[in-house]
Formats: sequence, structure tokens, C-alpha cells
Amino acid sequence: MFDDTLHFLANHLKSPDWRRLGEHLPFEWIEQAVQSNEATSIRHRRLPAEQVVWLMVALALYRHKSISEVLDDLGLAVPNAQTPFVSKSAVAQARQRLGADPLKWLFEHSARHWSGQDRRVYLFKELQLFAMDGTTLRTHDTVDNRAYFGAQLYASGAVASYPQVRGVTLTALPTHVVHSAAFGPYGTNEMLYAKQLIADVPNESLTVFDRGFFSAEILCGLTRVGVDRHFIIPAKSNTRWEVIEGDGDDCIVRMRVSPQARAKCAELPEFWDARAITIVDGQARKRVLLTSLRDRRRYKPADIARIYDRRWGIETSYRELKQTMLGTALTLRSKTVDGVYQEIWGTLIGYNLIRLEIAKAALTIKCDPTEVSFIRAFHLIQFELHWAAVTRSYGKLPASMKHLRERLVSLLNDERPDRKFDRAVKAKPQRYATRVLRKLA
Repeated sequence: MFDDTLHFLANHLKSPDWRRLGEHLPFEWIEQAVQSNEATSIRHRRLPAEQVVWLMVALALYRHKSISEVLDDLGLAVPNAQTPFVSKSAVAQARQRLGADPLKWLFEHSARHWSGQDRRVYLFKELQLFAMDGTTLRTHDTVDNRAYFGAQLYASGAVASYPQVRGVTLTALPTHVVHSAAFGPYGTNEMLYAKQLIADVPNESLTVFDRGFFSAEILCGLTRVGVDRHFIIPAKSNTRWEVIEGDGDDCIVRMRVSPQARAKCAELPEFWDARAITIVDGQARKRVLLTSLRDRRRYKPADIARIYDRRWGIETSYRELKQTMLGTALTLRSKTVDGVYQEIWGTLIGYNLIRLEIAKAALTIKCDPTEVSFIRAFHLIQFELHWAAVTRSYGKLPASMKHLRERLVSLLNDERPDRKFDRAVKAKPQRYATRVLRKLA
């Protein structure tokens, strides 16, 4: 995974060789990201801009450790005999000099490259599979964060205790590699973030949406631009249409675009067509899926229903990122607006690196990447990176990486038996017993 990167991390070179960076994340990309945003360090520093980029990725991999511990354990700072340790203020200043733009550029550039690797292995009838959905992240409750990001406002009039970042991602369903993302203030609707990502959807692809993204502007914008860009989305209960072809369970329908939507986007037509398929889910409920895949011979209703069921893969990726990598932390580390963006882009790069290495390992045993346990693979990668930094031996690194790949392919998810009891919401355990006082008569 990090073959060349570990070579650098495992040896405190007096004169760092910046060419020896990762197999997946080469130094040329990092250098271009830094230079394109004018963040290059002019004078010699313990933490040059290029190393701060790697620091932000490492912080996502070691959320349970402080920044100082990550710097010391992985040896990310340039060695200096007079000052062996980097102060907290120096780290904060280095992050401020770098900013968030280089991390954003690096994520966008690497994500497009990684999501295209080995894509032929995972095609559905010559189409790449993606899912788009939204999520939120909490930040520290500072004056600047609350003023910029905002917070959830409840119906009772109460305001959430912490500011929140709202975002939307476009994720490859077979590998869970995040292809593109848009984040910003909580008060901005998810639809606006989704519109920013429509242009990033690759040609010859099929994107699965949640019903919350049902919008003629998004769906027509997806199919109108590019080549063979298709969608699947469940219809809302109040959606109205006219059947123009086919029967009730598999037909072509025509829907009217609202005047409000056409006023916002003059390019929208007065009507738009889609294929409507009626399916029965696992709970015996009827559901209508709308799709732009109109070829009935090539795309059977059962195939479309099966692809829609895979939409939950993006929810799994959010769980892996927020619960496993970030350790279900109450908030992100950063306390400034620019630092929050910087941390988010670094976390997405770290997540993609793990997911890419899992996908590479899965290819060797010809299984789906989602069959490999993300939690165990994540812990294994944490251990291998830390071990390589401690040993600082070139000779042992090839064997370490071989061991990493061999262990990854053995971390298949265990088959769990079907549930025997219905799901139930239980009260949150309390640390102390509760004493109930009864009112005297």
C-alpha cells in the first residue's frame, strides 16, 4: 500500500528524498497540489508543506492519537538533532500555511485516478456503478465555526449543541472509493451540493440516488450532459405521471417539470420521461423505481432492483469513515473553519487509500472488496505503518508489505446467521443508578 512511503517514514533521512513516496499517492501529485496552491515552503522547515499533507492523512488513520503522538510515532517531521520534537504551535502554524486547498486538489485528483483503476472488473453491463447521498459531521463549538457552518434547528426552537458540516459524496459501489465530494454549511440544502457533483459523474455510468434527491434538474442534468450517464431513484408517493408506453409494472412515464424548477433552470424541458418499474421489497411493500435505462431487453427489472439494493453501500462507507476511522468522535479535531475543511479532505484521502488497498488485495483472491472486513483491515494497516516507523529498517519493509497483503486477503467478513428477533430501540445505558422519589400523599 504505502511501499515507498514507508521507506521514507521508516528512516530519518538527513536529506529527505521527496521522490520516494507512495505507490498509490506519488510525490508528484503532492508536489503539484502544493505548488498549484502556492503553499510551497521557501525556507527549510521541520514541517514543510509536503509533510503537512501526509500529516493530515495520518491524522485520519490515527484518530485516537494526538497530533504530537502521530508526528513522533511516524517520524513525519524532518529530523533535527537540536530540536527533536515539534511544538504544538509549530504544527498549527504549518497547517495554517498549507490551508485546505492543496488537500482538496489532491483528493479530487487522486479520487478520479483511483476510482478508474480496475473499473473493468466491476462493470454492470458496461456501466460503472455509483451512489450519491449526503451526511453530516460535527465540529467544535467555536464562534467562527457556528457563524460559518451553522447548526441544526429543532422544531421546538432549540439549536443543536455543536455546529455541523453538511456534505454529499459520489461513491463507487463495488469498491467504496469516494469519487467526488462537496461539503459546506449545514444550512445549505443537500440538493445544491448534489448539483455540484453532477458534472463529475463519469460517462458510461449508473448512479443510484435516494428519494430525497428526486429533482428534474439533477436527473435531467445527469442524462443530458455526457455519454450514457444513467440513474435509478425511487419515486415519491406524491409523484404524478402519465403512462405513454408499456404496462403498469414496467412502463415509460412522462412527468411535468414544475414552473418553479424551470424558472431556476431555463434549460429544463416542460416534460421529461423515465422508465417506471414496480418492485416488491423484502418487507412485501410495493415500490416504484424510476430509471433512465429504457432498454427492457438489456436491463431487466430484477437487475435494476438488485442494483438499487446495493445503494446501501454508500451508507456503509459513511459508517466506516465516521465510526471506524474517526472512532465515533463527538467532533472533528480542528477548531477553525479552514482547519475543518483541511481535515475533511485529508480524511477522505486516507479512507480512499484504505479502500484502494482492500480492492487490490481482493483482486488477488477474486472476491468483492466489500467482502473484506474494513475494521480488521484498518487496524492491520495502522499496526503495519506504526511497526515500519519503529523498526526503521529497509530490509524488513518488503516482508512487512507482503505480510500486509497476505493478511488483507484473509480478512473476509464472517457470515452471520439471520436475525431471530425484531430490531428494538433500547434505552441508553446510564453510568449511575437513577433514584425515583415518590411524592408523599
